Formats: sequence, C-alpha cells, structure tokens
Amino acid sequence: MLTLTGCGSSADPAQPVDGPASAPVQSDSSASGEVIGQGTVLQSGDGAPELCLGPVAESFPPQCSGVPLVGWDWDAAEQEETASGVTWGTYAVQGTWDGTTLTLTQPAIPLSLYDPMADIDPRMDESNPGPSDEAELAGVQADVDSLDIDGYLGSYVTNGYLWVQVVHDDGELQDFLDARYGADVVVVQSALRPVPSG
Repeated sequence: MLTLTGCGSSADPAQPVDGPASAPVQSDSSASGEVIGQGTVLQSGDGAPELCLGPVAESFPPQCSGVPLVGWDWDAAEQEETASGVTWGTYAVQGTWDGTTLTLTQPAIPLSLYDPMADIDPRMDESNPGPSDEAELAGVQADVDSLDIDGYLGSYVTNGYLWVQVVHDDGELQDFLDARYGADVVVVQSALRPVPSG
C-alpha cells in the first residue's frame, strides 16, 4: 500500500488525466477516532467474521467479502441467521479502524433497530447540482474504475457529481481525485464514518 505521490497539477474539471495514476491509490488509511459502519456481518464456517460494506450476493446463504472484525461475538448479537455453515446479519458496527481491521468498541446494533442521525450531503440537493454533465462524468467514472484504489467499493453519478464509495478515506484520496479531475467533480464517501458526537 503506497501513499500518494506525484499527483501533478490540477486537471480541467471532468477531464481525466492521460495515463494511469503514478502509484496505487491509498483510501483505507487508519482513522484517528472511532468509526461506525453499516453492512452485513458474515462468518463462513471456522473463518473470521467480516463486515461487508459493499455488494452482497443475493444467494442463500448470502456471499460477500468485507473487512475483518475483532471482538465479534454471535452470542451477543441479535437477529442473526445460520444456514449451510454460514452465519450472518445486518448491523451497525462501531469500533476503531487501523487501515485493515475494525475492532469493536461497542455492541453491534441490528439495522432494523438502528436509527442514525440524518447526515445528508448538501451536494445531493437537486437545487444545488454539480458543474459537470453526465457524459463528462461517465468518462471520469471509467477512469476512476481503472485506478488501483485500495478499499474501493463502487461509484455512481448523480446530481452533477461522481460519487466514489470506499471503505475509509482520511481526505488523501479526495485530494488526489481533486488534483486529477478538478475540484467539485468527484465526491468520496467513506463507508466507515466518524461516530457522531453527542
């Protein structure tokens, strides 16, 4: 895993820079405080439990790949299911993130019982769209998909922005993409977010 180097000067908005990134792009750096994420916790057989923050295959039992969990205890969890040697459930999970592993600091909360505080990005407001059109953003999206971004979960275009979803970003990935495509083109969303104060 390499840190970002050699980003160069800012590009024109929504115009991908020619050529690949100069190095693999780090996005899942450690968090300074506790974080919380929502997803499917899954454990197959004697394997370690994982928190799946990206897509989950709609099979039975489900299948997914996620980040390792330390301190997980199914006996303390609620609303889990088990079939064919796989145990899973959907939860809000809080803990510390060292860049590779989430270590629980609080009991997990089933998503059916979880009521998070509203945290709506103002760039989602249809009255305040981004400056790029869908054709430009489709080109940026194709370029982003070709990059070697650690912790990359996916991307989508809406309201004049390309939204890039990763496990965790401390701001370094956002800075890299701003330098590559220009400001106000790409919005990086972390699946593991700081625990709200209060």
